[in-house]
Amino acid sequence: MNGVTLQVQLHSRHVAIDDDFRESAETKVAHAARFFEGAGDADVELSEEQNPRLAPEKYRVEITCRAGGHLVRVESASSTPMAALDFAVDRFEKQLRRLRDRMIHRSRQPRADKSEAVAPGDEEEPEIVRVKQFLLKPMTAEEAILQLDMLGHEFFYFHNADTDLDSVLYRRRDGAYGLIEPR
Repeated sequence: MNGVTLQVQLHSRHVAIDDDFRESAETKVAHAARFFEGAGDADVELSEEQNPRLAPEKYRVEITCRAGGHLVRVESASSTPMAALDFAVDRFEKQLRRLRDRMIHRSRQPRADKSEAVAPGDEEEPEIVRVKQFLLKPMTAEEAILQLDMLGHEFFYFHNADTDLDSVLYRRRDGAYGLIEPR
């Protein structure tokens, strides 16, 4: 490595960050990114869930970093802040290794002709195993919430009649709903 150190920014929600956690987060996150040159600054957020039903996963750590032109984001939850940090750092390191390996693999692959067949097992890309098609009827966000609840899914894609945009409605961890719309 060329001596460039990764800058770690810490944020918190509903919990104070003590010096031990701050020092551990800075050290562990920078160490996890040690083999990925060009990793940008990392953002670490510690939050405490207020819901008593989530006591075993009361503390949540989210790490976000830009590396190799991609956004790497991991999160983990545990009963203590340090355990959540350790789990998140492990996931962060695995994601960075995976990204680095994919980038190396792609750069070493010769440009194949589209007409050439790829032998089974040679391709490491994710595979689409199911395609679902459905009629996209215009509906309001309230109707989409009803559909989401009736289907029992975590998200619902619909055409918003109010904005005339295709939108995604999703269920948040806190039980509320989120809406994603294009600009």
